[in-house]
Amino acid sequence: MLADTVRTWVAGWAISRRTPAPVARPWGFYIEVAGNPAEVGRHVLPETDESLVRSAAASVTLPRTWMKMPAEPEEVEPWLAPGWVVAWEETGHLMAMDLAATHPVAPAGYTVSAEAIDDVVHVHVRDGAGELAAKGQAALLGQAAVVDRVVTEEAHRRRGLGGLVMRTLADQAVAQGAAVGVLGATDAGRALYETLGWKKHSTLAECIYRP
Repeated sequence: MLADTVRTWVAGWAISRRTPAPVARPWGFYIEVAGNPAEVGRHVLPETDESLVRSAAASVTLPRTWMKMPAEPEEVEPWLAPGWVVAWEETGHLMAMDLAATHPVAPAGYTVSAEAIDDVVHVHVRDGAGELAAKGQAALLGQAAVVDRVVTEEAHRRRGLGGLVMRTLADQAVAQGAAVGVLGATDAGRALYETLGWKKHSTLAECIYRP
């Protein structure tokens, strides 16, 4: 069910980013975000309808508060109160897949390592000089793993390192008992993840209070 996938994503994102736990609200959840000049907090709506969007928007008084929900941004825009704008460039994709171990091997000249810190798995790929080439992490929530912060440094792109990070995260999550992966992707990320078997479940409309 889409709403359950959104709830898993919210919970895992908070664990991955080490934010306070999501707080339940009538329309969904609120997460406080500290130390980010672009965001003071975010409301996430597992289900999208006009009354929920309007209620969430009306509760906000702090600029740089975000609101995210499974919907097309064109659908949501007419419901926004004054001061709210659609962040068209940030609109993303909620994706999921059944996880399976694939035992990936790093390309020649690279090494891959994985480390679990509490309930977050961190994967790093380094070049022959020991410099970081790619990385990613995943929060573990029982049978679910929420993938986050997958990045390949520009000088190392188009060498399969993003796929290596994703497959290594999946292997680590499966070893910890996870069976399903969830993530929020950018347009560029979606293109990579689809080649690895991830499926889009919904567009993620993103709005920001910018009075």
